[in-house]
Amino acid sequence: MADKKIKITLTKSVIGALPLQRKVVEALGLRKMNHTVEHPDTPQTRGAVEKVKHLVRIEEV
Repeated sequence: MADKKIKITLTKSVIGALPLQRKVVEALGLRKMNHTVEHPDTPQTRGAVEKVKHLVRIEEV
């Protein structure tokens, strides 16, 4: 499972988001809207994405 990767793209602004959600987006390495990062597909990454699923788009690579 760890050899798989997921692409995470920030699709909505964090301006109206809760402080915890802003920290999660920052921890994922997302800086601006439409910024895309790749992370290993681990339960920790999936949990972080679940917290901000309304702000991001996920693609399996």
